[in-house]
Amino acid sequence: MLPLDDLTVLDFSTLLPGPLASLFLAEAGARVIRIERPGGEEMRRFPPRFGETSAPYAVLNRGKASVEIDLKAEGALARLTPLIEGADILIEQFRPGVMDRLGFGHETLSLINPRLIYCSISGYGQSGPRAGEAGHDINYQAIGGLLGQSLKPGDPPPLPPPLAADIAGGTMPALLNILLALRQRERSGLGCHLDIAMVDAMPTFAWYGLAQGQAEGRYPQGGEGLLTGASPRYGLYATADSWFLAVGAIEAKFWEIFCETIGLELALRDDRNDPQGTRTAIAAIIAGQPAAHWREQLEPRDCCCTVVRTLEEALADPHLTVRGLFDAQAEEPGCRRLVSTPLPLAPVFRDKLTGLRRVAASGEDTKNLLG
Repeated sequence: MLPLDDLTVLDFSTLLPGPLASLFLAEAGARVIRIERPGGEEMRRFPPRFGETSAPYAVLNRGKASVEIDLKAEGALARLTPLIEGADILIEQFRPGVMDRLGFGHETLSLINPRLIYCSISGYGQSGPRAGEAGHDINYQAIGGLLGQSLKPGDPPPLPPPLAADIAGGTMPALLNILLALRQRERSGLGCHLDIAMVDAMPTFAWYGLAQGQAEGRYPQGGEGLLTGASPRYGLYATADSWFLAVGAIEAKFWEIFCETIGLELALRDDRNDPQGTRTAIAAIIAGQPAAHWREQLEPRDCCCTVVRTLEEALADPHLTVRGLFDAQAEEPGCRRLVSTPLPLAPVFRDKLTGLRRVAASGEDTKNLLG
């Protein structure tokens, strides 16, 4: 028995936040039906290809049914009404107002199914001055003050690899609020409309800077925060072979072990005196040896120092593999298999017998589900 195996989800969303949210729900047992436009949703055409579909699409959509329908066509609502009547959750990711114009807005569908939990994911939310604006992950991070935590004027860093707004601002809040709405529905018998704005979670990540700014009367500028560049105890240091050591030795016990292991001179270990001088000295020491040396010397010392792994190395990491992160596989319509998107679901909430699940061809289930 899985926690969500009695629920049905209609997923109208595209690209990343919504499909990743419905993947979580599917892995926990829910029946997920993708509602796609004729020819399939846009991500089915994203490179690179893998067999008969897109690899990015495949890793997000295993184990889901696929229905193709033109939502603008006359009678579209009538055709989908039986599915809406039997659904528990609906996820959509259009700009605010689009679903209303198509005739699939919350007010309309709640009349068909009052128990429906209707989750709208958008960049800026259903209301507010920016509600109708287009955007992507980097824009939401910029507006929400998150990017500014580490930017120094005139010195742009590499683009941050985590899609923090899409996943931590879209997918995760959608899941959290859907589960809360299910709990509320148990008591009230009614569904609700969830307004998930990806930008809303960005100040959450700036929690330390918010606290610091209010307490000190001055908000930290780019690179001035404890975790954004001000401290030599937390950062990246280049090695002799042009790779990187990630140092997170914030606490005194870890800092002492780190300093002792690399042989930092005693006068620089009190980094309150001259943080930049300490950083410069550390950088010179780390740059004197290759990454393999620091992996051997520092990682066994348990001092929050880790040589950066490439994604390829992470796939083979003994700790990550024994945790089963890469066990789930997606099989595209042509029967080729690839590792699905790893999900941090507790094993007790996952079906251990479904390590392999198919990715439906676009519209594969239309006739069966719509007639």
